[in-house]
Amino acid sequence: MTIHVTDHALVRFLERAGGLDVEALRASLGASLSRATRAAKAIGADEFSVKADGLIYIVDRGVVVTVLSGEMRARYGAPRR
Repeated sequence: MTIHVTDHALVRFLERAGGLDVEALRASLGASLSRATRAAKAIGADEFSVKADGLIYIVDRGVVVTVLSGEMRARYGAPRR
């Protein structure tokens, strides 16, 4: 029998056993997307995506809801909310 490990459990493992500073990563990602967020807000967009370094960040009402690889975006399209 194989046990399933949730994304939440994996992140907590990396944070607590691996020494990964999740909050620092969260702050860094938020800061990186702040310029795009300001631009989207200026034109009244609540939902937008940002492509950077081969990844696509999907933002919905000021929350990064997922991060896709370029290949995933091409295969599945933008997620619908």
